Amino acid sequence: MLRIGRINYANCTPIFHALHELFPEEVYQYIGGVPATLNSMLASGDIDVCPSSSIAFSTQPEQYLIVPDLSISSCGPVQSVLLFSSTPIESLDGRTILLSSESATSVNLLKIILGKFYGLCCSFRVTDQTTLSALNDEPALLLIGDAALHAAQESSGLYVYDLGKIWFLRTGTPFVFALWLTSRQAVERHGCELRRLAIQLRQAKIHAVNSLERIVAAAPENVWMGREGLLEYWKVLSYDLGPWHIEGLNLFFRLAAESGLIASAPELAFLSLER
Repeated sequence: MLRIGRINYANCTPIFHALHELFPEEVYQYIGGVPATLNSMLASGDIDVCPSSSIAFSTQPEQYLIVPDLSISSCGPVQSVLLFSSTPIESLDGRTILLSSESATSVNLLKIILGKFYGLCCSFRVTDQTTLSALNDEPALLLIGDAALHAAQESSGLYVYDLGKIWFLRTGTPFVFALWLTSRQAVERHGCELRRLAIQLRQAKIHAVNSLERIVAAAPENVWMGREGLLEYWKVLSYDLGPWHIEGLNLFFRLAAESGLIASAPELAFLSLER
């Protein structure tokens, strides 16, 4: 039985809803968690495949394969990777910024934005706080996922910077926040099942994008986001991984390497769908 990691964020709801709807007869074990937790579980072999922080591939490219045609990306504002600040971003030079502990990709994206795009030198401290009360301690806080969406509803009087928007304006490419990754060890054990899942996920992606208005009615997130707010959020996301996305992904890895955040920019390697 394939063990599939499921990120417990609203951005994953459409794909998993569609996967359940199209293939109800499939028996998969779903294991929930935030990106950082699932990254660790994939590395240790406790799960076989998951939507994983894109930076995870660059840290161990010899261990992972990318499931083709799938990502969680933005081609502009992403709405759920946000820097909340009590001062303009240009005034953060020399200051300490609080970082979400949930995603290494967003943390590294922020460091690239501050250092490469704004020329700032900041200090960073990881925090488990996921509310804006953390700004009582430091001037800026990075939140991701549902925590960022919640905080955005209560951010009056703060400067709010959407990292996906900044990236797109500066680079002209999408930002790939998550890749569907599997390990080479899992492919050795479950190659046929993983190839079947990859094909099903591709079908689920298409089905989800064409069914957002219907899926939103059943989504638990519409209780706090509202149907229109949730639908708008889903429509700004991209679940594709085409040439344009890959261009942005390779640029991210190159800038991360130049910034000393990873050892080197890796060559991408994909799960083959051929038997």
